Amino acid sequence: MIVTEHGNILWDCIPLLNDLLKSFIHSAGGLTAIAISHPHFYGNMKQWAEEFDCPVYLHANDKEWIFDPGEYIQIWTGDKKELSKDVDIINIGGHFPGSSILHIKPVSPKGMVLCGDTFYIARSRRHISALYSYPNHIPLQFDELMRINERIKNLRFDSMIGAFDYQSIEQNADQILSESFKGMTKL
Repeated sequence: MIVTEHGNILWDCIPLLNDLLKSFIHSAGGLTAIAISHPHFYGNMKQWAEEFDCPVYLHANDKEWIFDPGEYIQIWTGDKKELSKDVDIINIGGHFPGSSILHIKPVSPKGMVLCGDTFYIARSRRHISALYSYPNHIPLQFDELMRINERIKNLRFDSMIGAFDYQSIEQNADQILSESFKGMTKL
């Protein structure tokens, strides 16, 4: 949950929505938006949206994966969707055509990226990639990686938070991503 002066935003909602979690979020001011990186997090988005009476933002490239939309789903198109003055969803593609990241500007000097598993942060935190299959560690094709690199090369951020506890980079994340993509070669 990202707490902002313009309202709270939930990123990649989890399947667990119990009374304790509901109470905590309501006590923090509720939610003004839910942003989801890709279909693996669509599970119970409808229940989250109904509970907090807020829109769920999903990229149009993954529309086919929405099975129970409800009234709260907001489909967005293009490269970027502004959620507030300081928070944008950015479509990167890769893992899924609609795979997106959340860019939060004021959190650190250059900003922070929440990437879910749109990017794969290595356990060493010295390398970042984008994978086709995370369980099998199958990378995307070279041309797709280069397209993603081109798409994000001007994005300003210094920290990145991934999908798992060990996937956080607190400094120089933009440089690590740039160097990781620079080192890739076509086989």
